[in-house]
This record gives sequence, structure tokens and C-alpha cells, in this order.
Amino acid sequence: MTQRGGVYRDRGVVLRTHRLGEADRIVVILTAEHGKIRAVAKGVRKTKSRFGSRLEPLSHVNLLLYHGRELDVVNQADTVESPRDLRDDLDRLTQGIALLEAIDQLTPDREPVPHLYRMLVGALRTLGTSASELVVPAFYWKLLAAEGVRPELDRCVRCAADGPLVAFDLDEGGVLCRGCRQGTGLSPAGLALLRQVLGGQLQAALSIPPSPATTEVALLATRAMEHHLERRLRAVALLERH
Repeated sequence: MTQRGGVYRDRGVVLRTHRLGEADRIVVILTAEHGKIRAVAKGVRKTKSRFGSRLEPLSHVNLLLYHGRELDVVNQADTVESPRDLRDDLDRLTQGIALLEAIDQLTPDREPVPHLYRMLVGALRTLGTSASELVVPAFYWKLLAAEGVRPELDRCVRCAADGPLVAFDLDEGGVLCRGCRQGTGLSPAGLALLRQVLGGQLQAALSIPPSPATTEVALLATRAMEHHLERRLRAVALLERH
């Protein structure tokens, strides 16, 4: 990793931006090697900016940056993958923002998390090609698993009974049997789908048409992520309106 004070290259996904002065923008980027960074893109809000459109949320870019005292400086940005397909579809745009918000909340500044970067890039690619309503929920479940809070799905978290497993409790961290039941009800189909998502069968899960089970898993994913973050996700409110 490059020492502070020098020029360095990296690849990243733009998570969010803020205006700075009349022409500049602060860009928050999850990079492959340097973790989440905050950098100034100078002059990008001018109509003749060379790379302003490449530094919008969802953009996947190759970067040349300079280490600054408080904020780094973007010297160059080249598109790796264009998010045009996501931006041209309101539903997919909203889902993409939901992915970015969760990653932004989970990642500390300047702590390399290459596995989360790869997960985000993969999820955005999937979102660009899949119409499944499970893309964002599945990403949330996998993020939680990567954070070390993978739910227990094989036996009751309280008494270790194998079943029947009929509920999911966020505080307990997994499924509960009929005798220990509390939290949110979970159908056999919902449990099977959740096991697919977290058991290496994601493509099979994404191919399932919308059903009560997909809705169940999606709502539970949002609640689980918000429970872990201890805050509401703003993008979820936008998703619920569509």
C-alpha cells in the first residue's frame, strides 16, 4: 500500500458524493486495496469537466489519486463498467443505492476490505442482468455473514431442536422451533430459500419467481441489516414505494 503523501492507483465503486464549493465534489469510494476513501474531485461540477460524469454513485472506475492531509485528491478517473443500465431504470437505480448504503454503513474509512469490494462489484453486475427481487436481500444476508453474524438456520438457536423450525428472531440470531417460538414467523418455503441464499445456491435462489417466500426473505433481510446497523436504511423507504 502506498505511503501517505504520494500518488497511488486503485479501482473502486463510488458510494456517494457531496458538493464542495462551487465546482468541486467530495467523493466517497470503496476501493479494492485501500478500503473506503474520501477524496476531492476538483472542478467536476463544471460543464467542461473531463471526468465528472464518471464519479457518480454506482460508477466503477480506475483511479489515480494523491494522498492528502484530510482528503485525497482524484487526479484521474476512467470507467471500468458503466452503470447506465442501472441509472436508466428507476427500480434498479433504487436497488443499487440500497446496496451502496449498506456497504457505506458497514465499512470504516481506510481499512482494506477487498472481499466486500468484490461482493459489491458482483452484486451490481447481478443487478444489471437479473430482475429478481432477491438481489438486494441476498446481498444483505451475505454481508451479514461476512460480518460474522451469519444466522443459525439448521436448528433452534435456543434449544438446538432440529425442528419444526417456524420463526426467526433477530436478537437470538436465527431460527426457533415451535416450543421456543418468538420473533417473526418463517414458513418452510422461506427457510428453504434463506438456506439457498446462504448455502452457495444463490443463482438458484435468484431464479425463483416472486412468491410469499421471496417477500418473506426480503423483508427479513432488511430487518436483519437494520438490526445489525442499529439504524434505518434510507434506501429501504424508497424501495418500499415501488
